[in-house]
Amino acid sequence: MDFFQIAKLETFVLRVPSDPPVRTSFGIMHDRPAVLVRVSDADGHHGWGEVWCNFPAVGAEHRARLVDSCIRPLLSGRTWSSPVECFQSLSDSVRILAIQSGEPGPLAHAIAGVDTAIWDLLARRAGVPVWKLLDPRGQATISVYTSGINPDHPERIAEAKAREGYTAFKLKVGFGDQRDVDNVRALRDAMGPGATLMVDANQAWTPAQAEAMADKMAAYRLEWLEEPLPADTPWETWRALTDKAPLRIAAGENLRGAAAFQAGMEQGGLAVVQPDLGKWGGFSACLPVARAVLERDRWFCPHWLGGGVGLTASMHLKAAAGGAGYVEVDSNANPLRDLLMPEGHAVRDGQVTLPDVPGLGVEPPLDRLAPYIVASHGG
Repeated sequence: MDFFQIAKLETFVLRVPSDPPVRTSFGIMHDRPAVLVRVSDADGHHGWGEVWCNFPAVGAEHRARLVDSCIRPLLSGRTWSSPVECFQSLSDSVRILAIQSGEPGPLAHAIAGVDTAIWDLLARRAGVPVWKLLDPRGQATISVYTSGINPDHPERIAEAKAREGYTAFKLKVGFGDQRDVDNVRALRDAMGPGATLMVDANQAWTPAQAEAMADKMAAYRLEWLEEPLPADTPWETWRALTDKAPLRIAAGENLRGAAAFQAGMEQGGLAVVQPDLGKWGGFSACLPVARAVLERDRWFCPHWLGGGVGLTASMHLKAAAGGAGYVEVDSNANPLRDLLMPEGHAVRDGQVTLPDVPGLGVEPPLDRLAPYIVASHGG
């Protein structure tokens, strides 16, 4: 890979109302934010990335300022031999700041979005899709599932998504044990025995509750139970659950660092691993995690719940990694997803085929997005 320099770094904060609000066991999203990052080199090439920013409500503006004030001075004007070298240098440079400020997560988010943008730039410059630059052995067609199905009449949302081409559906749970079981039953009855179903508790349960609910949920032939416990629960507690549970246990969106993912698999017994490339790692660090997951015969299923740039990047990550698993596509309405997807994107029989175009294949239409842009930096 050729050397590169970043001459310009820009951020764009976008926000649209969420109708209806997106509900989780720990909070409600009344709007949908996105932080887009654009990097440019001196020759006019550019690339786009997206920074995770869903919570808290002011998180988007905050993370954009972190990119602008903390990452830009470390990135610009230097010559880098690879995106991986750049990612590691940025991560090392902010390590003490992350400790001092108490913000290791937000700083990791900022670096992850920049890393994604750099890979997009280099793939555009090379004239190949990002997934092919990451690994020419990858495959452009990937499996997807629709997620974020809210607890109010979930079968109606799933039926609508089935008409769009989805065959796998993930329900939000953690709203009361009986209500959760009733919703899973309704979803299975509506979608039939052949549909692929998963549930996501968003860290809502105690170990005892998680064990009991895993037993109840297994009766409905679920592919996995996601984040039944808080992500900071000791791995031995996760292992006690994964050893007993009669279905796969999934987690990973709230982990940072390769060592954490390794511990999750080896000590915690996770069967489905779900890094979020906008929360930590970008392509540079998440692809090695994906390979480690697949080497251990686990499912690699990138997490994403944001705008279309990050979603497309997650698809390229999965296309490069291959193996068992799905990419997550939020079921809730979000113009910042729909306006930021590649042209011709469509789900057919539960799969998406990425277009054979350079980079991520996404060029945000800033003129059409102007009503949603609430802040920008570096322009």
